[in-house]
Amino acid sequence: MNNHRPLLIGLTGNIGTGKSTVAKMLAELGAEVIDADKAAHEVMRTGTPAHAQIVVTFGPEVLAPDGEIDRARLGALVFADPAALARLETIVHPATIEAIHRRIAASQATVVVIEAIKLIEAGLADDCDSVWVTICQPEQQVYRIMGGRGLSRAEAEQRVRAQSPQEEKIARANVVIDTSGKLSRTRAQMRAAWQRLVRQ
Repeated sequence: MNNHRPLLIGLTGNIGTGKSTVAKMLAELGAEVIDADKAAHEVMRTGTPAHAQIVVTFGPEVLAPDGEIDRARLGALVFADPAALARLETIVHPATIEAIHRRIAASQATVVVIEAIKLIEAGLADDCDSVWVTICQPEQQVYRIMGGRGLSRAEAEQRVRAQSPQEEKIARANVVIDTSGKLSRTRAQMRAAWQRLVRQ
């Protein structure tokens, strides 16, 4: 049994604000990064209870030919309908949180980062020693989403609008990292926050 308790950083921020970039930088410093989005992918795989519930709730049209959930199709459906998004989160969040807790319990790392867009809403922030929030300008979010995910401007703007206001995340933050400038500036902010945390 692993009695080691790592230092937990909760890393959150709205879509396109640079969470993954900061997570990679933290990994370079030796932190183990748990990507909640990847954990959610795993709990939605064929044969899982969440997969079965998603098909019952949203219909077989959300399936790809191989039987897995077609995330692009499901995304288009739920991001256009807040009630559908809430239903999906009710199905996926509990299993994802359980998977994240298992990963933390098994970790041998000194610092573990939970990278999660819904860190606060899902209650994961309550487990963290420090909550870090990435922010940038809304227009930058839109451009980054279009470039990174191949979405149209309308689709990107819809995804930005579907999220809780940035201010709600900032209100819970121990550290705010502004990613709107150069990468070197983001890295400097991240390193300063890291040094403060590991020195405690």
